[in-house]
Parts: sequence; structure tokens; C-alpha cells
Amino acid sequence: MASGGPKLHGGPTSGGGPKLDQGRRQELGQSFQDGGEHYDRVRPGYPGDSADWLIPAGARDAADLGAGTGKFTALLVGRGLHTVAVDPSADMLVQLRRALPGVTAVEGTAEHTGLPDEAFDVVTVAQAWHWCDPLPASTEIARILRPRGVLGLIWNQLDTSAPWVHRLSRIMHAGDVHKPHFIPPLGPEFTGLESHLTRWEDPVRTADIMELTKSRSYYLAASEATRAKVLGNLDWYLHEHLGHRLEDVIPLPYVTQSWRAVRA
Repeated sequence: MASGGPKLHGGPTSGGGPKLDQGRRQELGQSFQDGGEHYDRVRPGYPGDSADWLIPAGARDAADLGAGTGKFTALLVGRGLHTVAVDPSADMLVQLRRALPGVTAVEGTAEHTGLPDEAFDVVTVAQAWHWCDPLPASTEIARILRPRGVLGLIWNQLDTSAPWVHRLSRIMHAGDVHKPHFIPPLGPEFTGLESHLTRWEDPVRTADIMELTKSRSYYLAASEATRAKVLGNLDWYLHEHLGHRLEDVIPLPYVTQSWRAVRA
């Protein structure tokens, strides 16, 4: 079920998301340089209405920054947009090119895309804005957007309003679950920030949850001892405490949080 969020008046400010200094952000972000095949296999996709909501009417050209293996890129392509995908990881882009051979995929970052001026009607950043430096990234995105172009920011998050999922997220160290008052930080180049929520469920088995945990930055950057502890705690929680069997299919609740803002 989708529901439109309230319009947010005034300029955007940073909210209750995780606060990382630049060094720690780069350290955790580096954990995604490899493992593109695993990431693509275990990470969920995005609900189509998140793309429908943020793509402006009449849009023709899109850039997806921090595109990873192309899970959100595919929604843009599926809606007929000529799409360029940008990601700093060559390994992730290998997977994207396999899945979406018609997409132009280039190495780059949200702060330095290498893309031409005023070439796009919409720029999206899915599950990656928290790895970006928001002020220089905003300046760069405004440069490549056409006048009145739209910036879309998207996050898939475990729906921690369900108590069992809240505890699961703590065991998984899912640090990207936003607090209710979260507002993504943007530069002064953007105005009219709005939000939209989509609640949905991903049918998974317990083994899928274990693999999903292995794709998260906390796990990837952890020591072998810490990784073993996380997986042991998950095994206990899913199979002993909750009583799931290996073959059970569990509807894992998600909230997709989408934001859009217009180039001022």
C-alpha cells in the first residue's frame, strides 16, 4: 500500500539519520567496491510506485547515481527513460551491464559524475545518499539537471514498526533505519522537498535474511569474530526464538521512503 507523505515547508535540514564523519563514511562505503553479484542476488528491489511518484511528467532523460547493480535503474528504464547509471564500483557496474545492456554505465560519484551540463530531467540516488557528501553532491546534481529538473532520493528500510522486525534490525546492525523526523540534507540548489512512503513485503527464507545481512556495510567491514557473532545471533533469533524452519517463507516488511526536490 502506498501513501503520500506530508509536504515539508521551509528549507531541508538534516534529520535523525546516522551521522558519519567523512572518514568513516568512506571506510564503510569502500566495503561495497566488491561483491556485486552477491549484492544483486540478495538485496530487494524497489516498489514501482516510488519511481512513478518522483518522475516528473514528460521526463525523457534520467541519471541514476550510486546505481549499484541497477535495481532502481531498471525502474527508470522500464518507464521509457533514457538512463545513464553512475557508480564508483566497477564490480557493481559489471552486474548492472549484464542485467541492463542498453544502459550507459560509467564510474563516478554523486560529487563528480563526469556527466554533461543540464542533460537530465530527473536524477535519482537510491540507497546511497547517506554515502554522499550532500552539499557538493547537490551542486553537482543541480549542474547536470535541466531547469526545474527533479532530484529523487530513495531508501528501502526494514519496517521496524513491527516489533519482531525492530529486534531483527538491531541484530543485523541495519543502521540505515531512519528516525521518524528524518529529512535528507540537501544544498540550497533544491527546493520544494516532499516525501512519500510505500509499505510492502518481500517473501524470503531465513537463509535469505542471513545473506542479506552479509551484504550490509557493518558486516562487510567487521572482523571474522564479529561476523560469526552476528550470524550466530541471527540463527538463534530466527530458528530458536521465533521458531522458523529453514523452508519457511517469511513476509519481511519494508518501508520504501522516497523524497523529491526541484532544482531551484
